[in-house]
Amino acid sequence: MSKPIVAIVGRPNVGKSTLFNALAGERIAIVQDFPGVTRDRIYADVTWLDKQFTMIDTGGIEPESNDVLLSYMRQQAEIAIQTADVIIFLVDVRQGLVDDDFKVADMLRRSTKPVILVVNKVDNFDKFMPDVYEFYNLGIGDPHPVSASSKLGIGDMLDEVISHFNPADLREVDDERPRIAIVGKPNVGKSSIINKLIGENRVIVSDIAGTTRDAIDTPVKYHGKEFVFIDTAGLRRKSKIKEELERFSIVRTVSAVERADVVVLVIDAKEGVTEQDAKIAGIAHERGKGVIIAVNKWDAIEKDDKTIYKHTNEIKGVLSYMPYAEMIFTSALTGQRLNKLFDLIEQVIQNQNLRIATGVLNEIMSEAVALHQPPSDKGKRLKLYYITQVSVKPPTFVIFVNDKELMHYSYTRYIENKIREAFGFSGTSLKFFIRERKEKE
Repeated sequence: MSKPIVAIVGRPNVGKSTLFNALAGERIAIVQDFPGVTRDRIYADVTWLDKQFTMIDTGGIEPESNDVLLSYMRQQAEIAIQTADVIIFLVDVRQGLVDDDFKVADMLRRSTKPVILVVNKVDNFDKFMPDVYEFYNLGIGDPHPVSASSKLGIGDMLDEVISHFNPADLREVDDERPRIAIVGKPNVGKSSIINKLIGENRVIVSDIAGTTRDAIDTPVKYHGKEFVFIDTAGLRRKSKIKEELERFSIVRTVSAVERADVVVLVIDAKEGVTEQDAKIAGIAHERGKGVIIAVNKWDAIEKDDKTIYKHTNEIKGVLSYMPYAEMIFTSALTGQRLNKLFDLIEQVIQNQNLRIATGVLNEIMSEAVALHQPPSDKGKRLKLYYITQVSVKPPTFVIFVNDKELMHYSYTRYIENKIREAFGFSGTSLKFFIRERKEKE
């Protein structure tokens, strides 16, 4: 099941980024005292009362501005409204109710999405509550007073937000079909790959970068088994962004990755792996998804006996944090190797769901410790007592030790490598949690 998406929208300079940072628990969005600072939408995962959701911070809405940047930000916020499950409409108690608030409220009413009206900068409830009541005039529901900077009223607001999540919308939980997100920059051939796989032009393909605006689900059958492919809007370099709409594709990518079992990152063979490719791969890696790198447009490359070796090394170098990722060299134009993509997807899904018996894991760990002594510090040596697998998708392990501080990242990686030597786990990340246990236990 994908996480609900909550968008924070409102006029410029009402405190959207401050509220976003308060909820995200860290300073992610840039906060300044003049309008229009938040030009890129930023996203973060938030948990409240065991409910998880993805939150979007948007640029401010100036409903009737002719300024190019502000009109882009308005378009950006409109797409956030379309994508979100719940909308936080933020207004400013100190500025009071203004005409643009009514215009934004009209836009939100037309969306038919649940809207939570939140009145910000209420640093003193006794003093400002009469001014809060003024916002009932918007006709969009009860105003919820908060102070984003002082973190007042945030809990009540979040209670209201999660009350609008739809518990009945669990169709993806019941849907056993593997879900595959096709992600990458614009114009690398994501839609063309899906069209070739299904044998028809179901997804619009154009030479203009960024044609695919929305994530589209497409069922594909292969050897009697059905897969669901999720095509996403591509990501491109900020210096090349001509339409603000494309900046929103990062959120669509996050949303698609969240819903997927396996992520296929499509890279342009002619361009090679780029910084943007690494960012997209990082989203999948952070969320513990299966990862396949499809190097597309392989037919357009001049080759010799070292070409694949050279490209493989270059990609592994840039994406060094995910050496487990599977790689395939494809051509959406000719269909080269695309059928092998299904075999790779099935292999990665099997590895994502692989469970290792506790006894076997402890044998591997004991052998690893015997071959390479754990580190010590100030005369105290790390002892590894026990390892067990606690979950799948991704495979997740807990290691019990005498002192967590001594369990350096490099030694955890060493244990991971030994497990991979024994069981492969290609295409999937492995997660490790270190727990401390006293020797008496």
